[in-house]
Amino acid sequence: MENNTTQLVDNTANPAPLGLLGFGMTTVLLNLHNAGLFELDSIILGMGIFYGGMAQVIAGIMEWKKGNTFATTAFTSYGFFWLSFAALVMLPKTGLTSAPENTSLVSYLVMWGIFTGALFIGTFKISRALQFVFGSLTLLFFLLALGDYTHSVSIGHFAGYVGIFCGFSAIYTGVAQVINELYKKVILPIGPVN
Repeated sequence: MENNTTQLVDNTANPAPLGLLGFGMTTVLLNLHNAGLFELDSIILGMGIFYGGMAQVIAGIMEWKKGNTFATTAFTSYGFFWLSFAALVMLPKTGLTSAPENTSLVSYLVMWGIFTGALFIGTFKISRALQFVFGSLTLLFFLLALGDYTHSVSIGHFAGYVGIFCGFSAIYTGVAQVINELYKKVILPIGPVN
């Protein structure tokens, strides 16, 4: 009996840079605000909805088609994080609901910190660059929660600077993947795990 099988070759683009850049650029902008450099405005919310939110969800769906569970979970989840963040800011302004209480906001940030810490463990099988992104993001969520819990402006500002470094590390990782693929060699190292 003859066994005829067809094997499909995946020639689709790597969606990770899209997700990393959407996350990174939006994270930098929000954390420039958290660091006290400017007010929360439509620039951050617009980026949160479209680039941090929708683009990451699209990247997550594209990763699903590639069979990458980690990236599907990360990009889709953080895309919806940005969409939920924008909703938390905008919905109270419509009068449909009240602004979140401090306790619920702290809980929201802690849950995202726990989730991110779990994904951070997974990055030890991927790359040094992603270890830095997820490690600093875990720290960021817990610092933001602590700042809100204690009402400490200085902790909030410090968290903002951690978030700026986190966002730029994601930008670097996304750009490195694009540049390294184009040049077909490592131009910008991301430190793959051996």
